Amino acid sequence: MTTPIGRLPGRVPGWAKVLTAVVVVLAVLFAGIRLSVLPGLKDLFGTETRDRSGPALLESIQDISRYDAATGNFQVVVDLEKDTRFLPDAIRGSRTLYVGAGTVDAYVDLGKLGKDDVRVDEDRTSATLRLPHARLGTPALDPERSYAVSKERGLLDRLGDLFSDNPNSEQAVQKLAVRHIAAAAKESELISRAESNTTGMLEGLLRSLGFTKVDVSYGG
Repeated sequence: MTTPIGRLPGRVPGWAKVLTAVVVVLAVLFAGIRLSVLPGLKDLFGTETRDRSGPALLESIQDISRYDAATGNFQVVVDLEKDTRFLPDAIRGSRTLYVGAGTVDAYVDLGKLGKDDVRVDEDRTSATLRLPHARLGTPALDPERSYAVSKERGLLDRLGDLFSDNPNSEQAVQKLAVRHIAAAAKESELISRAESNTTGMLEGLLRSLGFTKVDVSYGG
């Protein structure tokens, strides 16, 4: 008795081959994820890091005429949550808890002094200076003291990270950290401290040059 050609024993249907290939691909992907999550397993493959960066190129040089008179150290905890309408967080959504630490400089721009802003008497014993108000610089995050405490992502977000060129990007929380630090610096005493320190510096400098009376004011 012969067996029909379409039912030869041991022949695997086409759909079964496709299903098998999909399962193998998923197994490889999840194996890679497990290797990146479970501590110690990466060392089995002898991972080696090499710095192939090129030399840094000087793009421009700017002359600085400002006097950095004070620096504030700040720390903020950023809690950023993103939700999707009509979908639970377990499917689509993310929440990141990030500690941002950075500094803000307060400075006085001495380059803006005009000829009428500095007056000296004939005996060179008295000097009057009118300086612009101190200003705040751009907040600078410290990568050594800034870190993500926790990251929660939905299933679709995790799958998207597998095909992303920049998975788990912290750019959004870093921008928020900079914004909060800048706001805190404005509410602090950095401006007044910078002006007080600048006054003390100029008084000490001019008195060492023989001036007995030094008057420093701010405006503009």
